[in-house]
Amino acid sequence: MAYNFTQANKDIEGAVEWLKGEFRSIQTGRATPQVLDLVHVDIYGARTQIAHAGSVNIEDARTLRVSPWDKTIIGDMERAINDANLGLSVSSDDQGIRVHFPALTTETREKLVKVLKERLEDARVKVRLIREDVNKDIDARAKEGEYGEDERIRYRGDLQKIIDQTNGELEELFEKKEKEVLGE
Repeated sequence: MAYNFTQANKDIEGAVEWLKGEFRSIQTGRATPQVLDLVHVDIYGARTQIAHAGSVNIEDARTLRVSPWDKTIIGDMERAINDANLGLSVSSDDQGIRVHFPALTTETREKLVKVLKERLEDARVKVRLIREDVNKDIDARAKEGEYGEDERIRYRGDLQKIIDQTNGELEELFEKKEKEVLGE
């Protein structure tokens, strides 16, 4: 009986998606609507993503225009963006909100790269914990006699290939975002 890696693959994909979400929330000096993906505003008693409460458009290279469907929530949206502490400046008028992306200084870029490295390491830790859990499960099943020593070694090797591929994907995501932050 072959070992089923389905749950492990789902968990690993979850770690990769988490890292993508974290990287999306880090602004790089250029206006990108994805920066607001993790910002929620309370509307009619429900927490709603900014993008689901109005349209988010790129006005110019460093400015987003947020036009809420309901103009009465402009103040709530402005507060939510400010509270998210994304390093963005916000101004509002009677039609919506302008989100200004400040130019990044060298010092700010270096700090952002450190944050990127921390998030990358957090994702790697998640993947390592998944590997540990699956390895324990493989060992326990082998001990119970579900399969022999050769299969146990092969399954652990298969798992390591999945982990190595995932770590490569995480590294690619980091390098791409690092280049974006550094303006290369």
